[in-house]
Amino acid sequence: MYTLHKKQNLPVSLQEAWDFISTPKNLAVITPPSMGFVTLSGDDRKMFAGQIIHYTITPLLGYKMEWVTEITHVQDKQFFVDEQRYGPYKFWHHKHFLKEIPGGVEMEDIVHYKIPMGILGKMAHPILVKPKLEKIFEYRRNKLIELFGEFKG
Repeated sequence: MYTLHKKQNLPVSLQEAWDFISTPKNLAVITPPSMGFVTLSGDDRKMFAGQIIHYTITPLLGYKMEWVTEITHVQDKQFFVDEQRYGPYKFWHHKHFLKEIPGGVEMEDIVHYKIPMGILGKMAHPILVKPKLEKIFEYRRNKLIELFGEFKG
């Protein structure tokens, strides 16, 4: 099991940050174009517990795959959790937290994940999977700064 932990401060209100991250259509906005992210269903309303979101991604070398996640927990303006039901990982549990801070909001992501394919997956993790996830979250960080500005706090 691996963990990815990221924090980012943004110069926006808690409401503005929540409105953005709790709108499933915005996931495409903060995902690198190279991922070929396309939502197939489930992004037609504000996030709620039990929501199923179905999309395709192209993570490596033009290989397109389906990914289905379920929003399992939602606490208004505080956090939500998405879990993979079908997709590239053996296990995926992603917690998104928001916290009001002086001058803005702190966004925190904690992802627990497990790679399929046993020993091959373990060997691929430091070479392919972890660097890819780091690039995805770095793109998201930069995109959020582009959209909302740099935190000066």
